[in-house]
Amino acid sequence: MTRLLKYLTQYRVRDMVEMVRNGKSEPLPCSQSLSGKAAVITGATSGIGLETARLFAEKGAELVCVNRDRSKSEALEKELEEKHGARVSTVLCDFTSLAQTRRACDELLALGKPIDIFIANAGVYYIDRTFTPDGIETVFQVDHLASFLMIHRLTEKLIAEGRARIVYVNSEGHRFSLAGVHTQELAWERHRYSGLKSYGAAKTAQLLTMLRFAELFRDSGVTINAMHPGNVRTNIGAQNGEDYLRYKETRVLKTARSPVVSAKALYYLAASPEMAGVSGRYFSFTTEERPAPHARDREAIEPIWRKSLELCGIA
Repeated sequence: MTRLLKYLTQYRVRDMVEMVRNGKSEPLPCSQSLSGKAAVITGATSGIGLETARLFAEKGAELVCVNRDRSKSEALEKELEEKHGARVSTVLCDFTSLAQTRRACDELLALGKPIDIFIANAGVYYIDRTFTPDGIETVFQVDHLASFLMIHRLTEKLIAEGRARIVYVNSEGHRFSLAGVHTQELAWERHRYSGLKSYGAAKTAQLLTMLRFAELFRDSGVTINAMHPGNVRTNIGAQNGEDYLRYKETRVLKTARSPVVSAKALYYLAASPEMAGVSGRYFSFTTEERPAPHARDREAIEPIWRKSLELCGIA
């Protein structure tokens, strides 16, 4: 309760007004070619990831897509190769498995080429508490730990190459974790579970560890930022059943936009010369924004960093 009050007193009305306005904005334009650039995109077979893969391929990037579905991945490769002449390869990985995530990291480490762009997009949303085969709450593992593990495993390679722009597809949903991340209660045994709270906790963990990664990458040529992709039409949460889908369609998606707008924002953050050297920031599309107080609390970084290392078996 003390921590909740601490964070609530730091909220400013101006921040919330800006959040609403920014969510209705258009991304800044960018015409930079991605020819000769290698871009890694996770979750590239649907929604934001799919539109980002299409746009990056159109702009000349070579793509390495980290997906869990083989047939959808093969269809994506064929589409982008035929339409844009793009070079596209797939690393198959289900982020509900840390073992598969480690193997995906090994494949990326063995690419034989530098990584210029890394878009951490894959994510899930569950309204009921579920656990992965690793015994970790599903949303926390897929939405935070998987991307954390990948960036951590790739850190040495990325620093040696000195060029990557990493962009997390985060969310204003991080604001639903009002008291921050309960690092000793990630299984939600004492706190009431809800989809919004678990999603908010995972996205908050991502933002806090991003700040630590930004420190590790300082002066290396590598940058890491996070982006809210707006309220756009995707199939996230599709596994939650008909009642949820009906609610989502009639309430959440009434004002939803095309995920193309999110892809344009990711393209700007990943390619624009104006973003050179910018790191450790949070954007709504392409407008910089202040995360919620609990997601920028410097004292909260070390506990969630240590817990993430422990859960990934790195500690």
